[in-house]
Amino acid sequence: MSRILSVVLWSCLLLVACERDERVPATPVKESDGAVFRLDAADYEDRPALRSAGLRTNYDRVEFRVVDDASGSTVPNLKGLYDPQSSVLRIEGLREGDYRLLVLGIRGDWEQDGVEVHPIGHVDEEWVSFPEDLGKPLVAEYFYSQTPFTVRVTTSAAGEVSSVVTGTQTSQQRIIGRADFDFTYANPYIRTALVSLRATLGGARFRTGMTGGGAFTGRSDELAFETDLDSVASYCFLPTVEGHPLRGEIELVTRTYRGGQVRRLFGFELERLEANRIGQIHTPVVHPDNSSGTMFLTQRAYDEGAHGLILQDGESKTVYTDPAQRRFNTAAPLQIAVTDAGELHARFYSPRALSGVLVRARIPRVDDEYLDLAWFDSIPPFADFFERLPQTLRPTVCRSATGRWVEIPQLEAADFEGVEFTIESEDPYWKKLRQILHGWTIAFSLFNGDPDRPDGGPSGNWMGIRPVHCREAVAFFLNFTYMIDMPEHEVILRENQDRLYGNGGVNDKVTPEKVLSQMRQSRNLNVGLVYPGNGIVGLGGGSSYGVYQQAWLQHYFNTYSCEIMFHELGHVMGYNHSSSFTYGPWAQELMNHFYVNNLDEMPINSSSYLNSSKNPTLY
Repeated sequence: MSRILSVVLWSCLLLVACERDERVPATPVKESDGAVFRLDAADYEDRPALRSAGLRTNYDRVEFRVVDDASGSTVPNLKGLYDPQSSVLRIEGLREGDYRLLVLGIRGDWEQDGVEVHPIGHVDEEWVSFPEDLGKPLVAEYFYSQTPFTVRVTTSAAGEVSSVVTGTQTSQQRIIGRADFDFTYANPYIRTALVSLRATLGGARFRTGMTGGGAFTGRSDELAFETDLDSVASYCFLPTVEGHPLRGEIELVTRTYRGGQVRRLFGFELERLEANRIGQIHTPVVHPDNSSGTMFLTQRAYDEGAHGLILQDGESKTVYTDPAQRRFNTAAPLQIAVTDAGELHARFYSPRALSGVLVRARIPRVDDEYLDLAWFDSIPPFADFFERLPQTLRPTVCRSATGRWVEIPQLEAADFEGVEFTIESEDPYWKKLRQILHGWTIAFSLFNGDPDRPDGGPSGNWMGIRPVHCREAVAFFLNFTYMIDMPEHEVILRENQDRLYGNGGVNDKVTPEKVLSQMRQSRNLNVGLVYPGNGIVGLGGGSSYGVYQQAWLQHYFNTYSCEIMFHELGHVMGYNHSSSFTYGPWAQELMNHFYVNNLDEMPINSSSYLNSSKNPTLY
């Protein structure tokens, strides 16, 4: 029997053909110096573009036999060396004559398949066999070729003996076939909402062996096999026996955006599976959600969309400091719109993800009720989502807020004119965001600084704000505008109303009601980064607001940093340094301590969401 030696050092396989054959050639000839064969593996015949590409073999195991072309008998006492890197097989010990080279190449773990390679004395004998009760797809791939070649020995006028080998290019083809399962979905969100996709395969009987000449032999037991198609959708088998098709049933279970599941069964039958060919088992998915117009953004669907993010490190300063592109109100951090291209656009100014989000839309040209337009399993921090609305692609059906099913003809982007949105979520984080009743509108400004310079390009007391600081500004102002409506915050002001005074000093009393009114007033701020090189750590007033880098990083836990934050907010509210709102109790004691001590109750309750202190883009 042939032996296979794996020589790891040289990444080669040493092959020895040792079939017993006592015949003596009728005409003695000189031995050749060795024949070198290039092994090329063709692709499946069903893929003509790659059929003759000459793919590298890089086999894990190679078996070869050389047979006499006239008699079909094997030639004994040959040695072979296979190099998987070059896909070359070198055979030594050949004499002059006409032959056929039989090569079996294996890629993968053949031991799991229980394959056996037998010694043969003739090309018509069974060379390769598989267990009759294998009962499952093959783990390894098996390639075969039968290549005629000739060895001729010549002697020159000077008496030098040389050999010429012709026909050394082989084309290996699989002796196995492949069954591929694929599906078409009228609604793409069904595929990405899969819970499970399983197939039960049965009925088929397969060939179990092959002769040296490539003829298939034997028949297996009937296949009975179950598999998960969501992870693997292609399976290799030996060719089927005629009259024993591969048949079975596919079970498809999907989620619905309303929390239920749908189970569908589909039967299939593949008449035959042939060597070196792909048998397609195609299933058009008939599903109750085929006509649904609700975008069902599971995590899988969202990830496949490769949607963008805003305010990320590396974002151009011309983008994040352009109010037309980057501006938000803290009372509406999740911005929803329909673009001129008919896309749903969701942009989220938040350091935290939001889960279980239902977007409803009232489309005046369609219906008076709000319709379920999109469901997001999760919206990531600083999401910038764009995806074409199903209604612009085909007629759809959407569920209304009262449970009606509304049929919608295919729409143009212009048909969404005047659309209104509502957003619903059971996420506790969303509940906190919805408690921000008095939002401030935040944009970002360079104030003539240059964030592209290592020192921030200081301009006066400002330097170039970077995205890492912008993200912290989002966190701080979400917390601040949430804080101003906390009942505990109002209590603090009322308990300390005698310590609240205005620009006229301690006798210029300010009531808690006035303070709350000023804090809850709608404001538009241009937020920047203060340059501390001149001894200034914060600037504020009118529509401008900024603090130095440390304050942006430490507002979560450092009362001094919070003091700076609230000092500048005092200026924004119109107070000078004579008031309690700058160098006084409001900024230096009441607000800064309340913010730090009550951080756990606020929307952005930890610095770990942004982890800005470890950001490599900090100054």
